[in-house]
Amino acid sequence: MRDAVTIDGVELMGYTMWGCIDLVSAGTGEMRKRYGFVYVNKDDEGKGDLSRTPKDSFYWYKKVIASQGEDLSE
Repeated sequence: MRDAVTIDGVELMGYTMWGCIDLVSAGTGEMRKRYGFVYVNKDDEGKGDLSRTPKDSFYWYKKVIASQGEDLSE
């Protein structure tokens, strides 16, 4: 993102994550695709205790927010 702004001159007003937690697919009901930055303990058969565990991306996004977008390092 930083390169797009500084090198290419892209106007960037903000950044939004896709979803904060893993979601059930509306079309298929699957949990297989995990886009959130918090893992939800549930599988496609509905097994699991629904506990939540932060993924690495959670801590990355937390750092981005705390630095007001200045720190985009991994």
